[in-house]
Amino acid sequence: MENTLEKKAVTQPKEGLLSKIKTKVGLQQLIILIVLFLIYGFFSAMSPAFRSSSTLTSILDASYYVGFLALGVTFVIITGGIDLSIGTNMMCAAITGGVLYNQLHLPLWVALIAILSMSTFFGFINGILVAKLRLPAFIATLGTMMITRGLSSIVSNVQTETFPLRDSADGWYKSLFRTTGNFPTGIILLIVMAVLATIVLTKTKLGRYIFAVGSNREATRLSGINIVRVEAATYVIAGFFAGLAAIAYAATYTTVMPGGGAGFELDAIAAVVVGGTSLAGGVGSILGTVIGVFIMTVLKVGLPYIDLQPHYQIFITGFVVILAVYIDIYRNKKLVK
Repeated sequence: MENTLEKKAVTQPKEGLLSKIKTKVGLQQLIILIVLFLIYGFFSAMSPAFRSSSTLTSILDASYYVGFLALGVTFVIITGGIDLSIGTNMMCAAITGGVLYNQLHLPLWVALIAILSMSTFFGFINGILVAKLRLPAFIATLGTMMITRGLSSIVSNVQTETFPLRDSADGWYKSLFRTTGNFPTGIILLIVMAVLATIVLTKTKLGRYIFAVGSNREATRLSGINIVRVEAATYVIAGFFAGLAAIAYAATYTTVMPGGGAGFELDAIAAVVVGGTSLAGGVGSILGTVIGVFIMTVLKVGLPYIDLQPHYQIFITGFVVILAVYIDIYRNKKLVK
């Protein structure tokens, strides 16, 4: 009986600390939402062309694949892990789907299922390497990143793959992300998946265990929870969302280049960190991630409107990530006082 009480005492944070965490996270979400509106307002004031509906559509188009990547990697980061392979995994899966459709002439729906299956498989591999074999997440996913990047070139024979256009027989899948009237229906799918991700994180045992692993891995293990399954599940989830990102990318941009995807994971991880998810684990939210995604995409789309080249976005993104990490460290120090 005493052991059980001890376990509960270790794994369950004090109510006061939990309340402080929720308050801090809610405040940070409000702050970054204000920052998002300020950034959008700045670009709108600096360039009248930025205020057009086509620009808003471009922002939403750019947010789909980054958004899905970010939703998936949020689960991983909450456990205190990292996944550097999601970008190349996404492109490898998209290239493979393109090969199945263009070269093997399989139905498009088969290619789309193959995309989701392949990306989820690599997520499963990451889960085994990190959770079961206890490889450092940085090293394991870096290796997977290199494997998927090389595999995409091998599978496609270093050939670009093109997905069907909207007016073709198989162009129906593009309507998942934009209608013929240019309405960005993809935002609806992104919101639906964000809501489902929120439900998993906040309303299920898996979600509670994910936060528990990130807060105190050893205490969670001592409480009888299978932390290997929980941690592995987060990488599988990240892989599945990478598949959704692959489909979104193919539908939005049509052409997929082999060996690509490197750097996309940085945009996604930056969005998650800016959104308030702690790299130390145990703290995070899907709402914050979504806001972070739009901050990143507004910067990406908006900078050319004020005559700044894309490499400035990389510079600014790096600065924003450093600032967000510093705020996270400062917040954690305040919480323990």
